[in-house]
Amino acid sequence: MNLEHLKEKAKSIRCNLLKAIHQAGSGHPGGSLSAADIMTYLYFEEMDIDPNNPDKVDRDKFILSKGHAAPVLYATLAERGYFSSEEIMSLRKVGSNFQGHPSRDKVKGVEMSTGSLGQGVSVAVGMAIANKLDGNKGRIFSLLGDGEIQEGIVWEAAMAASHYHLGNLTIIVDWNGLQIDGKNEDVMSITPIDEKFKAFGFDTLVIDGHDFNDIDMAFSKAREERNNPFVIIAKTHKGQGVSFMADNAGWHGKAPNDEELEKALNEIGGK
Repeated sequence: MNLEHLKEKAKSIRCNLLKAIHQAGSGHPGGSLSAADIMTYLYFEEMDIDPNNPDKVDRDKFILSKGHAAPVLYATLAERGYFSSEEIMSLRKVGSNFQGHPSRDKVKGVEMSTGSLGQGVSVAVGMAIANKLDGNKGRIFSLLGDGEIQEGIVWEAAMAASHYHLGNLTIIVDWNGLQIDGKNEDVMSITPIDEKFKAFGFDTLVIDGHDFNDIDMAFSKAREERNNPFVIIAKTHKGQGVSFMADNAGWHGKAPNDEELEKALNEIGGK
């Protein structure tokens, strides 16, 4: 693991997703920023993928179950070379391929159209079952929001993942503690997250989702041969990297203005 390389990539991803949201005048910066380090590690360190051959049969697949965080997926795919960063500046514009929620029919590298919460991880379970039946060695990864796990369909998917012994499935929960209406614990308590997943038959690990050493350790464990699905519960900060967005539910779905964008980019260390 090249720590400095990952930090630079995460910085670039954060800057580009904020610029795209600013251009659009709408979008979801808070949960995109909180997931940027996890996404950086997945696409630059962990997954077996090839931007020049995005449909290779034995590739690893990533499903963004919290589809409203599409800006971080687009910015990561651009940084990885699937398309240019300039293209994602059309985010949410009429006729753009880069809509507010990702579409597999429009954007290279997007494995599943998501947005209706809970459905992305359900499809990921189906993909993991299919790979297991086909003898396909490709692994399946899915990123959930913490507010998303209030959805019952998530736990139906978890039940199936355990029942079919999907050791090729890794779920990551972006546990930033906030959702659109405020604190998770005020809206609908979700803790203890690790014990809930353990009860559904998962191997679990709680980490600091902004510490690349922690992230590296977690995915190393997920990579081990196992019969159970694995969940990484990543403790993060909504709006990570930007002082006035950090841990602020008001930035769940709000675009920065010119002055706010400039301040944010300066804090992250971008242009």
